[in-house]
Amino acid sequence: MASALAPPARSSLVEPGVVHEQPGAAVSEQRHRGLFLVLEGGEGVGKTTQWTRLADTLRAVGHDVVAVREPGGTPAGDAIRALLLDPTSLLTAESEALLFAASRAQLVRDIIAPAVQRGAVVLVDRFLLSTYAYQGAGRGLAVPALQAVNAFATAGLTPDLTLLLSVPPEVAQARLQARGGADRMEREDLLFHERVREAFEKALAPAWQQAHPEIGPVVAVSANRTVDAVTVHCLEALVARWPERFTAAASAALGAP
Repeated sequence: MASALAPPARSSLVEPGVVHEQPGAAVSEQRHRGLFLVLEGGEGVGKTTQWTRLADTLRAVGHDVVAVREPGGTPAGDAIRALLLDPTSLLTAESEALLFAASRAQLVRDIIAPAVQRGAVVLVDRFLLSTYAYQGAGRGLAVPALQAVNAFATAGLTPDLTLLLSVPPEVAQARLQARGGADRMEREDLLFHERVREAFEKALAPAWQQAHPEIGPVVAVSANRTVDAVTVHCLEALVARWPERFTAAASAALGAP
C-alpha cells in the first residue's frame, strides 16, 4: 500500500490498549481504556470489507479486537438480523426501527460494553447513525422518537469515532448489481437510498454532530479508490486521534520496516 501517512508523533509505541496520562489529566482517567469504533455508509461502499480488514490489521500487531456487526453479533441479534434482511419480511417502519434497537440493546450489553471495559478495540459494522439515516431519513420516522428508543437501548454508550465511507451513487449501484442477491434493505428504490446518502452527508457537518452528541465524532473516508488505499485512509484517521495506539498498525499496512 502507499500513502502520505504522517510519521509517528513519538519515536516509540506504547502497549496496545494503554492510554498514557498526560500532565494535568484527570486522576480518574482509566489507563486501560477501550475504544468503540464504528464503520458506516450506504449500500455498496465497501464498509464491511474495511471492517474485516481493519480488524485483521489491528490484531496482527497485537490489539485485542472485537469485531461485530449490526444487526447481529449475539444469538438474539442474529435472529433479528435474519428477519430484518429477509426480502420476504413484511415489516412496518416502526417495527423495523424497534427490531434494530432490540438487537443493539443486546449487543451493547453482551458484547460492546464488556469489551470496552476490559480495554479492547471494538469495531462495529453500523450503529446508531445508520438508524438515523435508514429509519429516519429513509423511512421518514421522527428522529426524536428514534433518539429516545435508542438512548434506552444503548444506555448512553457513545462511539469514540465513526468512519463514514462513501462512493458516488453510480459506483455504489454498480457494485450492488455486480454482487447480486440483494437483501431487504438493498432492494429499496433509488429514492430511498438517495435519502439515506443525504442523511449520511449531513452527519459530517460539525453543527450536526454537536446537535447529536450520542453519535460521537464522524469523519469522512472516500471509498472510491482501491481497497488497500481505503484501509490506509481508515488507519490514518485512527492515527490522527490515537497515534501511540495505531501507528504500528498503519506502518504494518504500509509495509514499513
